[in-house]
Amino acid sequence: MASEHTPDRAFTARRPYGMGFEATYAGALSFMRRKYTRDLTGVDVAVWGVPLDTATTNRPGARFGPAGVRAASATMAWGKPWPWGFDPFEKLAVIDYGDCTFDHGRPEATPAAITAQAKAIIEKGVSLLTLGGDHYITLPLLRAHHQVMGPLSLVHFDAHSDTWRDDPEPGQPPRIDHGTMFFHAAREGLVDPAHSIQIGMRTHNDEDHGFTVRDAEWVHGHGVAGTIAEIERVIGDRRAYLTFDIDCLDPAFAPGTGTPVCGGLSTQQAQAILRGLRGIDFVAMDLVEVAPPYDVSQITALAGAHLALDYLCLRALRKG
Repeated sequence: MASEHTPDRAFTARRPYGMGFEATYAGALSFMRRKYTRDLTGVDVAVWGVPLDTATTNRPGARFGPAGVRAASATMAWGKPWPWGFDPFEKLAVIDYGDCTFDHGRPEATPAAITAQAKAIIEKGVSLLTLGGDHYITLPLLRAHHQVMGPLSLVHFDAHSDTWRDDPEPGQPPRIDHGTMFFHAAREGLVDPAHSIQIGMRTHNDEDHGFTVRDAEWVHGHGVAGTIAEIERVIGDRRAYLTFDIDCLDPAFAPGTGTPVCGGLSTQQAQAILRGLRGIDFVAMDLVEVAPPYDVSQITALAGAHLALDYLCLRALRKG
């Protein structure tokens, strides 16, 4: 019979609650040693990978991001996370749902595949924590959420606005590009730009399309407390989707990404801001653009895993 000290808890755990001991350097590498299962009965959050990087405009490799973040999370899956002081998995039933499936030889069919599989999970009343993959995946994920929940506010951490204009020929779908998703999300009514905010930008875009943009210089100048207050002001009590592109962090803290830009946030700044968003009603999160082929000592994957865990702690607090 499996026990809390049985190895390979990704497969042998009897329930989706609580942590147990497992050597950090061994065992099956699910996210935070959560049970691998497709049974959504009683589940609060499903961790899900979308290993796509065909939308990348610079260095590919984010298809390995879900595996990289899962592996990095093993070092954290043994006790109460700092500085929270509680085990979020005693409050939340969290599973690792595995990865999205799609035919890489049919890229034109990939967006619909992501949307359909995400919607099937959301319709069960389960919240998604998605590991990318390049940032394009947020667009089909937002479409899935919109079909179930209607328009959402967006909290977007990134070095890039990803709202560059893309006007397809009549009758043609949008390009599969990780720099245009939020232009389309706003145009399709998936998010409400007037109550959405972008944090950490370090690339120029002539158009903001109605989004509140607070670039990295603004964050450095106003500090963690000011940034938290600004996010709360823009979002208010609306339901929000959190998307975190790891290149929001400076390359010193996240070298393993496809389009690094200097001058970004530190890991500590990003974590402190995220931990302060206790009043925001987040419905889901994605963590994207971790590209292990360019990583050093798992620096980037570790940052991603810690941010994802902080998000789960936020959700656990809201559950009570």
